[in-house]
Amino acid sequence: MLQQTPVVRVLPRWQDWMIAWPTPAHLADAPTSEVLRRWDRLGYPRRALRLQECARVIVQEHGGEVPRGVEVLRSLPGIGEYTAAAVTAFAHHDRAVVVDTNIRRVLARSVQGRALPAPSYSAAERDLAARSLPASAERSVAWNQAVMELGALVCTSRSPQCGCCPLEQDGCAWVAAGSPPAPDDGRRRQAFEGTDRQMRGKIMAVLRRDGEVSASQLLALDREDPPRVRRCTESLLADGLAAQVGDLIRLP
Repeated sequence: MLQQTPVVRVLPRWQDWMIAWPTPAHLADAPTSEVLRRWDRLGYPRRALRLQECARVIVQEHGGEVPRGVEVLRSLPGIGEYTAAAVTAFAHHDRAVVVDTNIRRVLARSVQGRALPAPSYSAAERDLAARSLPASAERSVAWNQAVMELGALVCTSRSPQCGCCPLEQDGCAWVAAGSPPAPDDGRRRQAFEGTDRQMRGKIMAVLRRDGEVSASQLLALDREDPPRVRRCTESLLADGLAAQVGDLIRLP
């Protein structure tokens, strides 16, 4: 749920989710349509499908218990490098290299002297994080939590609070270099208005609200561009986020 989504949006959905489905077995048995309804407006609803698929595999292959170990976690549907490491560190309290945006930024500044990390996560960054992580499991978990919070609350992207940063006392490469600004690498936030992603979200909102609607009714979402509505509807059907029976489109 936290992938590309801030905590403030995730927390109420997660709390509601855990009340409804407190274990993988509960989620595995849930109607997929209800899973998508409760996902609500978190965005990227394919994550909800992967999460339910993951729960089903956990029930079928692991006795309903989330398995331990980064490699076995990564074998589950929808679980990548970061999620496997985060579960290992924060749920199972084992040593794992957890690298999110905040940790990348702290290491880029404190060790490399750069204002911001590179646009793409690299093997060199992965190696730097691995070398920075304490060897013991207990200290590694605390390090992951501490550096993540440091990046989120102090070493922020736009307004870092260097005066109260504990790393400045031991020497921060970026501060020592005079806190140079990040070079313009051409990164721009993609506009959301008018995108297919926005239209897919509108269609999903209608399906969550009404249960099922006709394909022709969905065209009312953008009467100036019916092909866009059809294209986005077809992509939702292809992704398994919607189902079609005759002319009716509904949640799966």
